[in-house]
Amino acid sequence: MIHLLALIGVLSISFSAILVRLASVSPVTATLYRAAYAVPVLAAAWAIRHAHDKRSRAERWLALASGLILALDLNVWHESIALIGAALGTVIANVQVVFVALAAWILYGERPTSRTSAIMAVVLLGVALTSGLAQHDAYGSSPAAGAGLGVVAGVCYAAFLLVFRAANQSLAPTSGPLLDSTIGTVAGALLCAPFDPRFAFTPTWPAHLWLVLLALVSQVVGWLLIATALPRLPAVETSIMLLVQPVFSIIWGMLIFAERLSALQWTGSALVLGGVAALSAGRFTTAKTSTSGDTIARRPIPRQNARRGTSRSS
Repeated sequence: MIHLLALIGVLSISFSAILVRLASVSPVTATLYRAAYAVPVLAAAWAIRHAHDKRSRAERWLALASGLILALDLNVWHESIALIGAALGTVIANVQVVFVALAAWILYGERPTSRTSAIMAVVLLGVALTSGLAQHDAYGSSPAAGAGLGVVAGVCYAAFLLVFRAANQSLAPTSGPLLDSTIGTVAGALLCAPFDPRFAFTPTWPAHLWLVLLALVSQVVGWLLIATALPRLPAVETSIMLLVQPVFSIIWGMLIFAERLSALQWTGSALVLGGVAALSAGRFTTAKTSTSGDTIARRPIPRQNARRGTSRSS
């Protein structure tokens, strides 16, 4: 049953980039409404179990802050999708696993193993190849810019994951932290609106039908199912399950938008997905050691985030 819930959740989020592209609105407009339409549903889910929400005020503020970061991530990611397509936009943004590992090194002194460093280099090579390297057959209106924005989105998403995890140390019901984070995303989108020349408050049809579906299918159903199921699965199964998302995003992109990647872009996608799978399933870092040579307890942020869902579930 847990595997089925995880699969449904991952399949739900695999439509995220597709629905964003179908909506064909500005990046910040998509961010605002995908979050705003999700808030009432999440509020209702939270109200049912609010008595079990024992989070501190600090955790609630952290959840809101994570939403501000997520708004920035989504704004950049949506623009990346417009430039390089739904398939590659989803694949490239999954490089956040690399940045989570780097954050563990910077924040907690967990130096990457030589194997991890080699895999990260392969992933970055894959990202370079997904840009098409200025070849005439590369897919996308601006493949290089789209790939670059995808990497930026990966950095922002890694920051979101770390802050969102810190906001739920008490392991409250998922709907509570997710509701606060989504409210933060609405606020973040409103703050970014003046910088988006195509931003529009006025709902249009059928764009907002796709945004409602995006909010309900990805922002609510996908997130809740993934957050419920993946922590209960072994890390290796989690990493494999999460790779279903970008793989299916590639399939949907080909079927719905006729996105035809070049040979270089296919190779780059394979390197990125293979590297992300290896990083998610493996051990990112060596233990931090004290000056006396005694081993300090490892802070397993990368592994825990892999179990909670490091794939792009936006």
